[in-house]
Amino acid sequence: MKALILSGGKGTRLRPLTYTGAKQLVPVANKPILWYGIEAIVAAGITDIGIIISPETGEEVKTKTGTGDRFGAKITYIRQDQPAGLAHAVKIAQPFLGDSPFLMYLGDNLVQSDLSLFIQRFQERNLDALTLLCTVPNPTAFGVAKVDEEGRVLQLVEKPKVPPSNLALVGIYLFSNTVHNAIANIQPSARGELEITDAIQYLIDQPKKVESFQLQGWWLDTGKKDDLLEANRVILDTLLETDVQGKVDENSQVIGRVKIGQGSQVVNCTIRGPVTIGSNCHLENCFIGPYSSVADQVTLVDTDLEHSVILQGAKVIGVQQRIVDSVIGQRAQLSVAPRRPKALRFMIGDDSQIELV
Repeated sequence: MKALILSGGKGTRLRPLTYTGAKQLVPVANKPILWYGIEAIVAAGITDIGIIISPETGEEVKTKTGTGDRFGAKITYIRQDQPAGLAHAVKIAQPFLGDSPFLMYLGDNLVQSDLSLFIQRFQERNLDALTLLCTVPNPTAFGVAKVDEEGRVLQLVEKPKVPPSNLALVGIYLFSNTVHNAIANIQPSARGELEITDAIQYLIDQPKKVESFQLQGWWLDTGKKDDLLEANRVILDTLLETDVQGKVDENSQVIGRVKIGQGSQVVNCTIRGPVTIGSNCHLENCFIGPYSSVADQVTLVDTDLEHSVILQGAKVIGVQQRIVDSVIGQRAQLSVAPRRPKALRFMIGDDSQIELV
């Protein structure tokens, strides 16, 4: 069995961060979102992985993720020149996939689930497709499945006004090679894309064996800022272990589960976990509150921070008001003059959202 991870797209919902980088490389608890998926796939026993990349961000994905050695996998990169739909991604990956069954995984998803259970169900029941589903409170915002009592998928509906169930498509699928014929027989949707839901519906109508598997743990789609912060909170809550390798001076307090990387210096700070701080950071006269992630080479001075994500190389200096529920991009600089400012001066990228409260 092989795996296909989708890591293309433009990431418009995470701009301005994704003007200059791939949304799948935005870190959650200081690890790129994409890497969680790769690790889960390898843990399930699949090591031959294809990754769909876009012309805009593909080189960055390749450079940071590499050949797969660090994960115990072999990674093949497949370029998708236009974001023409999930089924189109499978179509252009067919030379890599061959006749092998495969797991398809959307690279900006995070799930709390053992994928081997999903794979076992697919193999034992000799299925043509298996969809991973999760109950959601707002099914109108998702692709939704109608299933029978035995878990067979009867119908898929994309963002229905009247949902047939509260079971959303998570973005993780298993397919046999019959899906290639299904994709060859569907037409682009109204938005001009080859939809994977149409391909699965084609299999249902054949009829082929299409079933569902309901996720028991959490599922997080990291496509928006608040989703990213929630993913960061959940990962810190469930996976973070205390590991202080940097230097913490005697005037500082480290409380709870906190990870501090090598080469980082903490001077006269209070850090209240769960918090993760990367390598070669400098923190001075700061309060770092729960559910914060600070990436490598970040400088924080005279700053209060809580429930936020600070990306690599950022500098935040002299901000007396507490920063909460925020994402600060790579190499960004945020500072306030020592005296009380009479005016505020910003240089902000396109599509930014600023709240002064």
